[in-house]
Amino acid sequence: MAQFSFPCASPFLIESKSFKLYLNSFNQSKFDSPAKVKKILQRDLSQVAGSDVALEFLEEIPTTQITGICIDDLDIETDVYNVCTKSLDVCDKRVEETLISHLLKSNCLATGQPDWGTVVIDYKGKQIDRKGLLKYIISYRNHSGFAEHCVEQMFVDLIRICQPEKLSLQILYTRRGGLDINPFRSTWDHTPKISRVCRQ
Repeated sequence: MAQFSFPCASPFLIESKSFKLYLNSFNQSKFDSPAKVKKILQRDLSQVAGSDVALEFLEEIPTTQITGICIDDLDIETDVYNVCTKSLDVCDKRVEETLISHLLKSNCLATGQPDWGTVVIDYKGKQIDRKGLLKYIISYRNHSGFAEHCVEQMFVDLIRICQPEKLSLQILYTRRGGLDINPFRSTWDHTPKISRVCRQ
């Protein structure tokens, strides 16, 4: 098992389907050492991404329990299933909190298959209206986009409308094709605290 980290400033995005095909091309190949494999992977992926890709081999991937406030049980009604920011709002109360929703569903831009994910939002600033946030997350149901693009769009929408002092946003997508896809965006430099949740 390996963990790959792609810088958000990379000029090119390696789409997950082609990434899976690339990794599968290593089947039944023989190498002198894990270091040789790591060198080849980093060289190829960095060349395509246009930026240095970090790679770490893992004995196992730890599962993490997310600590925060799950907003999934809020009593809302919505029939908006195309991305809509109208429900996003804040109040004057200032907070620092983590909000979680397991209800994100979007569709793969390449295959049309559904992608399910857990959204984790760490922020500080004016309190985000939780019901409005849940409606916004649910509005992705008919949206077609790659995982990385969905994270970027959510991140930009929250920055623009809610204007937090600081914000980190991660989506942990359920596994498809042997890859965990966990895109992460933040206004400050730190490592995401979650590597995998049990539903992955």
